[in-house]
Amino acid sequence: MQSPNIKNNKAESVYLVSSCLVGLLTRYDGKIKTMPEVFDRLAGANWIPICPEQLGGLATPRSPADLVGGDGHDVLKGKARVITRDGHDVTANFIRGAEQVLAIARGQAVTAIYLKARSPSCGLSPIMGVTAALLQDHGFRVYQI
Repeated sequence: MQSPNIKNNKAESVYLVSSCLVGLLTRYDGKIKTMPEVFDRLAGANWIPICPEQLGGLATPRSPADLVGGDGHDVLKGKARVITRDGHDVTANFIRGAEQVLAIARGQAVTAIYLKARSPSCGLSPIMGVTAALLQDHGFRVYQI
């Protein structure tokens, strides 16, 4: 789905955006990898940075994690897990973080959500992440960058 042109929306609109995309130190490896095009999309809009993995209780930096046995929908149904590359099960952290983001989205009447691609929390492809799945299941418009 192509993302909307935010500049044409009312200033009252609220967007959530993955914190790592706007340069906050939330990436799993603790590095800054700001994506300048995000600021272009969000110019003139109200936006809130979120990191589901930190909201779920994980530290930064942290071991990278992968979805094992399915996608984010499967994790939410208890049919798949989120396992770090050093073998720790962080499924509960990913679900807790996704639920926290959902609570923020509901509490702020969010218009749309911009998430980090290729993330076990936020990605829409190549595999649907846990947070992305939960937000879509609850009717939010989710886009990946």
